[in-house]
Amino acid sequence: MDYFLQTSAWADVQRSLGRRVHEQSGPGWSCLAIEEKNPAGKIIYAPYGPVADSVEAFDAATAALVSLAKKERAVFVRMEPVSAGFTASDAGPLLRARGLQPAPANQQPELSWIVDLEGDFKDVLAGMKPTNRNLYRNIHKKGVTFRASQDPADISVLLHFLHLTAARNGFKPQSDEYLTSVAQSLLPAGAGTLFIAELEGEPIAAAFAYDSADTRVYAHAALDDTHRKLSAGIPLLVTLMADAKEKGLKHVDLWGVAPEDQPDHKWAGFTAFKKSFGGREVSYPGTWDLPVNKLRYGAYQLARKLRDRLR
Repeated sequence: MDYFLQTSAWADVQRSLGRRVHEQSGPGWSCLAIEEKNPAGKIIYAPYGPVADSVEAFDAATAALVSLAKKERAVFVRMEPVSAGFTASDAGPLLRARGLQPAPANQQPELSWIVDLEGDFKDVLAGMKPTNRNLYRNIHKKGVTFRASQDPADISVLLHFLHLTAARNGFKPQSDEYLTSVAQSLLPAGAGTLFIAELEGEPIAAAFAYDSADTRVYAHAALDDTHRKLSAGIPLLVTLMADAKEKGLKHVDLWGVAPEDQPDHKWAGFTAFKKSFGGREVSYPGTWDLPVNKLRYGAYQLARKLRDRLR
């Protein structure tokens, strides 16, 4: 799989947000890294990176990241080696042996849900719950249609539904400014698509997908609760998958899911939704820190632990 957070399109998004981005590569490896600030100071963060085809290539990438961190006077390197020549189950001892330690929290999901698109799309539909298939095939009878857009102005449709969902469920969505910048960067470049469900011409649900070379990421979605009984979000997602298949993509990444042994997890509800489309769980090593300025990093960890105790 080609991970979107390690693509040049994501680098363009980060630059549009005013962040400094470093793109590096060598034999068997590549890495997109972003300069960020946290209480420790400057950090070099590689989201779902570096990408390497062997442990040796991963070591070379890590050395390049450490060199970059020293040059930029960063306190530590933060990485998420999801594709680095070793499996998630092997990662712990291998990363610890190289001086890395688990970050205080995972930046990106440690578990994701992938729907593979290889073969006929009928096979993809066959892997879904019958309700999902039937809605996809029959919702047009209720006057619902779907369209794909690469017009950044259409992000307003998704933002409206996100506001409604946030007010209803009490969660804080990403800011309008952030999502507008992402749309302005990705949509005209063809690296993202907005999918909109409409009832007699009026939008009732929207989803924003990001594309890498072989994978579509189901990144943001929301709907109008007034028409909840139509369950338009289900055929909207199937339409997003069918479009990805037509474009020759091999996977749809439905993003983070809850661990199976945690039924009370805050993601449990939409995990059940994602799993109803068929697919498979993928486990990643999580987020790891490699201290470069060990004194500053140690002070940061100590301050964080003291703060947690006071809470």
